[in-house]
Amino acid sequence: MTAVAWVAVVIVAVLVILAVGYLVSARNRRRHLQDRFGPEYERTVRESDSRKEAEQELLAREERHAKLDIRPLNPQTREGYARKWAEVQERFVDAPGFAVTEADTLVTAVMAERGYPTDEFEQRLSDLSVAHAATLDHYRNAHDISSRAARQEATTEELRQAMVHYRALFHELLGDGDDADVAPNNHNGALADGHDGASMSGHHANVRKAGR
Repeated sequence: MTAVAWVAVVIVAVLVILAVGYLVSARNRRRHLQDRFGPEYERTVRESDSRKEAEQELLAREERHAKLDIRPLNPQTREGYARKWAEVQERFVDAPGFAVTEADTLVTAVMAERGYPTDEFEQRLSDLSVAHAATLDHYRNAHDISSRAARQEATTEELRQAMVHYRALFHELLGDGDDADVAPNNHNGALADGHDGASMSGHHANVRKAGR
């Protein structure tokens, strides 16, 4: 075999190795992004012109998230927010629309306390998707209902669902996914358990009767 032929063989071998390496790297990257972002991965792919563009977007989210000063809440702050949530949930019985607005404000406050920027909703979604992809659709749904509630277009059942959605992200932000049951004694957990406002009203009526 001539020297030229050997050079050609070596070049082909190098190209094959590079191609295999690229394919393995791309597969590993895709698997990592799918594991990390879950359903958000497929949503981003659907909304992008190509899978490659979607993956670049998700990688950019990871890079931005890594630069944020995300920090856990200390126990006192976590307990304080849990009490505020219980109070908001309690107010849902008499003022569901107002309670949903308060829930949105409270979730945003916890995000800021944790170190997330809170200026624009779409950017909030992008930043949260890196570590809280599992509850991101809850936040989207809650925000959508909250927006319609501001226009007086949401039913009481939809408002209840908004509270459930907000609660999912709120509790994950409080405990970073490690301690979902942070509400004190969960004595105001009717909404989270799927009970409607009427059930809660009956509960409070029984409490008032018992106190007489």
